[in-house]
Amino acid sequence: MPATPDQLFALLDSLGIAHPTVSHPPLFTVEQSQSLRGKIPGGHTKNLFLRDKKQAVYLVTALEDADIDLKGLHRVLGASGRFSFGSSDLLLELLGVTPGSVTPFGAINDTAGRVIVVLDAPLMEHAIINAHPLTNTMTTSIAREDLVKFLEATGHTPRIERVSSLAPTAD
Repeated sequence: MPATPDQLFALLDSLGIAHPTVSHPPLFTVEQSQSLRGKIPGGHTKNLFLRDKKQAVYLVTALEDADIDLKGLHRVLGASGRFSFGSSDLLLELLGVTPGSVTPFGAINDTAGRVIVVLDAPLMEHAIINAHPLTNTMTTSIAREDLVKFLEATGHTPRIERVSSLAPTAD
């Protein structure tokens, strides 16, 4: 069984990580998030659940309005061939969430450490980062350093590098 938001919050508490959380109607897209979440300060995320040709799985977390060149991203990250989106079944299996709720907090469910977590450098310029706590009916705010601390505690030392706003690459 995937972790629940309460189990996530208990882990964050045990790590000494503050995690103020706001409940709201379900949000499935960045556009909905921008219009319905209210005034929550900090960087808001979008998440790409990707797999490469050799079935390596990546979770790329960036600012909600980041421009990411999906055709060239595999080169930036050193992946094997172009990325495709991971299936909803694989998403549920590895991160314990469904489409619309993808989040770096899903790392709590990847106990085998299959997912490579990438945090876009511009996102990490924000002192506070906002993400869904395993459900799209809440938004949790966490300090950027604490997001890294959480990921490391789950066995997912994140790669922090620029993946957004790069010039498209030719094939």
